[in-house]
Amino acid sequence: MEARPFLEMRGISKQFPGVKALDKVDLTVYPGEVHALVGENGAGKSTIIKIIMGVYQKDEGSISLDGTEVDIPNVIEAGKMGLAAVYQDLTLAHHLSIGENFFMGQFPRKKNGLIDWDYVYTKTEETLKALNVDVNPRLKITELSPAMQEMVAIAKTVHKKAKLIIFDEPTALLSNEEVVILFEIIRKLKESGISVIYISHRLEEIFSVCDNVSVLKDGKHVKTLPVSKTNQDELISLMVGRDLTDMYNIDHFPKGEELLKVENLSRTKVLKDISFSVKQGEIFGLFGLVGSGRTEVVRAIYGADPIDGGQVYFKGNPVKIKHPSQAISLGIGLLPEDRKHQGLALAQTINHNINLASYKAISRFSFVQGKKERARSEDSVKRLRIKTPSIHQYVRNLSGGNQQKVIIAKWLCCESNLFIFDEPTVGIDVGAKQEIYKLIEELTREGHAVILISSYLPEVMGLSDRIGVLHEGSMAHVVDREDFKEETLLRYASGL
Repeated sequence: MEARPFLEMRGISKQFPGVKALDKVDLTVYPGEVHALVGENGAGKSTIIKIIMGVYQKDEGSISLDGTEVDIPNVIEAGKMGLAAVYQDLTLAHHLSIGENFFMGQFPRKKNGLIDWDYVYTKTEETLKALNVDVNPRLKITELSPAMQEMVAIAKTVHKKAKLIIFDEPTALLSNEEVVILFEIIRKLKESGISVIYISHRLEEIFSVCDNVSVLKDGKHVKTLPVSKTNQDELISLMVGRDLTDMYNIDHFPKGEELLKVENLSRTKVLKDISFSVKQGEIFGLFGLVGSGRTEVVRAIYGADPIDGGQVYFKGNPVKIKHPSQAISLGIGLLPEDRKHQGLALAQTINHNINLASYKAISRFSFVQGKKERARSEDSVKRLRIKTPSIHQYVRNLSGGNQQKVIIAKWLCCESNLFIFDEPTVGIDVGAKQEIYKLIEELTREGHAVILISSYLPEVMGLSDRIGVLHEGSMAHVVDREDFKEETLLRYASGL
């Protein structure tokens, strides 16, 4: 007898002003199944997840849980029904301990009415140990690494007796070693009969941990396949409606004059004697394991963090960059790792964000020339294929990939000479990734220089002309393109 699905969605539709986000989508997930959900930005993945979790209400269709048709009116009711989600932006109370997060809103009481803290921490420790998460339950969330915070968030859903857990880009901030630990936890969930919906733009992960995969495109369900009977090329073709040959196939160009030179850049306990240079038309990759100092290097160059020693040269001249505004004036643009908090004004429109760093160029007598402002935004939306009904759409309403494109557009409008891309494709679908890669190619063709930081080794190897490998705040080695080998780069990154 065939097992009964835990989750069955039939004919789900959802309309927003000017956009049909979902159009009669079906999704079936069985107990103990890890079911991948893939698609480009705007395919409808986030919308269907929010409907499952009670954030949005469906316009049409039916949802059944364990054979019973249900309505999911809000997030609280979703939790009571055994539904849980672990998002990229973790929903933990950072000022509280792990145990307090586990029992928040339902603390056990002693006969005298006081909270039974021994029970709180004992039960929390039991759940953590069952998932092989080795951490003191009395620690505050702020004392944990981002990776450990994610493990705690997963354990919390298990403690809440979740029957289906949604993972949204769970490996975005994890090292390779931490990804292995995460996959072991997911396998334990599967063995215990918990259903999992797994969303990731890193398709190789789908084949490592998932049983089945459903492809969405433009709000429609394209196909559901057993992972064992498909491959990355087929999934990409289904997702984008075309074949993508060699993701990293970009042209590399002759190098010009030295644009940036860094000598002995240091910051106590963070960076030690970092030296490298970048030429016009070059893509210089920065690679290292978590905690190696990749982001810290570019933040120091950009003036976002102070330095204790060293010298930066730009276009042959020594410069002291103590604030990002000075870097922008010189012609340096930074696409930060944390785009939502450091790269965008989420409460403002696409139009405002694109022009934000360069209003001076389109102003006369301190008044913004609205026609030029709109023209630049419209041109950027078309050039970067930003999916939006209007340039007056708020940036907070865009998908992660489209938010990333808005930041790129902002620096294009500034006519920067050096573009620093810090994890530019995290949370971005495969089609949009290739667009960004081609954009990087276009920048170097025009003689601009690019510093590319990526924790995904195939990406940084595929795009870079040279790679600077960091280990514990020091530059371990600078490797030329003809010498790129994964094993060699990982050895340098590990300090071997």
